Amino acid sequence: MAAVSGLRTLISVRHSVICQSFRLAPLQLTLTHLSWRQYSNSNGQQLQSNTENKSLLENLNLLGVDVKMARQRQPGVLRKTFTNELGLAQFLQGKGASRNVIASIVSRYPRAITRSADHLEQRWQLWRNVFNTDAEIVNILDRSPESFFRSSDNENLKKNIDFLISLGLNSKDLHRLLTTAPRTFSNSLELNKQMVELLEDICLELGGKNPEQFAKSVISKNLYILIRSTKRVKTNIDNLKTSLKLSDAELLALLQGQGADILDLSNEYLKKNVNNLEQKMSSLGCKKNDIKKLIINYPMILYIGPSTLNPKLDCLLKAGITIKQILEKPKVLDYSTQNITERLKELQRVGYDFEKNGIHILDTSKKRFVAKIEKLSSLPED
Repeated sequence: MAAVSGLRTLISVRHSVICQSFRLAPLQLTLTHLSWRQYSNSNGQQLQSNTENKSLLENLNLLGVDVKMARQRQPGVLRKTFTNELGLAQFLQGKGASRNVIASIVSRYPRAITRSADHLEQRWQLWRNVFNTDAEIVNILDRSPESFFRSSDNENLKKNIDFLISLGLNSKDLHRLLTTAPRTFSNSLELNKQMVELLEDICLELGGKNPEQFAKSVISKNLYILIRSTKRVKTNIDNLKTSLKLSDAELLALLQGQGADILDLSNEYLKKNVNNLEQKMSSLGCKKNDIKKLIINYPMILYIGPSTLNPKLDCLLKAGITIKQILEKPKVLDYSTQNITERLKELQRVGYDFEKNGIHILDTSKKRFVAKIEKLSSLPED
């Protein structure tokens, strides 16, 4: 026990000296080389269940970490006997991260301080196979530290990168996956293979001739697909085909086009939105084929829930816009109800005629819309 106590005291003193150095020179850490064993171990050894590591807390405070946030996020980390917070700070600063960024990363994802120097370097090199600069990776860590630190399995990360490249995904696709859906790379390789196999099977079932290209196309368009369950994806496809009476060719074209994104929705949410859309559009005089055409041309409408979609449609119709016009230009539904309302008021003020001029003006950028309103306002009255 005396030996253990002495070791803890020694580590505490070294931590204190090093942290003082960090505090005095926040832009350039001058830490001596410290081995992984001194700061953490692979078994994640912890203190007694409710005892936080005081030396660790002191270091985190000196590093500018929001300890209260860290405690809320991952309280178990603060009870670990060995951690690598100073090595992590030195490593990230060496890659160009500022002190504030480092503190923010640890505050939001405390488990980052349990990664060894070797692990950090290996993972960084794997990411650099996808990204061009260290600065790009630092920016991602600043936005989403979990994307880099969530998984500790570098070998699995490498296997997933190699597998996705083998599908024909390029560095741009991998870049987008790592920044948008990083959990893809912490999936087991087998799990990712199962989703790809499902997509390839669906392509063949629908009469497609190039299942590999179909899978690649869906993944490129729906970056979250690999972190969804195969059951969810299969059920959504079956529901779409049944409820909309889509032919195999129509469904295939929809899925490898704009419709790839809707596979991301939960089964119940998608079913509810399809049912609401059918009921609402039918009440406005639309036929089944009109609704089917609308979804094929604008599948993102299935992302819009009843409480949002119905008021938008009512708002447009109240302003004198016809349902036929909406069917021809459904992208007007991309905008919020508030935005649509404000634009309609401005157009009413300048006497805009939707029957004569159409509704394209509602689907323009803010800059173009303002310019159009100014032009219409300057015209002499009849």
